[in-house]
Amino acid sequence: MQIDNLDKKILNALIEDARIPYAELGKRFTVSPATIHVRIEKMRAAGIVVGTKLSVEPKKLGYDVSCFIGITLNNAGDYPEVIKRLEAFDEVVEAYYTTGKFSIFIKIMCHSIDDLQWVLIGKIQSIEKIRDTETFMSLQNPIHRMIKI
Repeated sequence: MQIDNLDKKILNALIEDARIPYAELGKRFTVSPATIHVRIEKMRAAGIVVGTKLSVEPKKLGYDVSCFIGITLNNAGDYPEVIKRLEAFDEVVEAYYTTGKFSIFIKIMCHSIDDLQWVLIGKIQSIEKIRDTETFMSLQNPIHRMIKI
């Protein structure tokens, strides 16, 4: 699906606030709310819009430790099994298959350093197919945004 300028405007507005009413978008872009609805549904059908998400502030919920862990696998073929195991851990909030020094790069959120230690030793490093890990603590997240179209 090719997207035009109206689609881009709609996407950027929804990225800013996914709860904005179609009527308000219609007024903003001088089209009917039905046009907005049809455009969004077409982008959903094309897989461009894949849902709406609620954002929360992890620190307000007690998640004071954010870190990234570079994982080196024993063998490249171990990737699917390791990802499946990592997916089962609630603390793992993102995972990437990467090039370079690490095979997998993950982001985890924990309540405390003690929790981080348990996640590292009791969960992640106990996966036999992982050769080693390197942990990077996040001190701040000054830029956190979705891509703009």
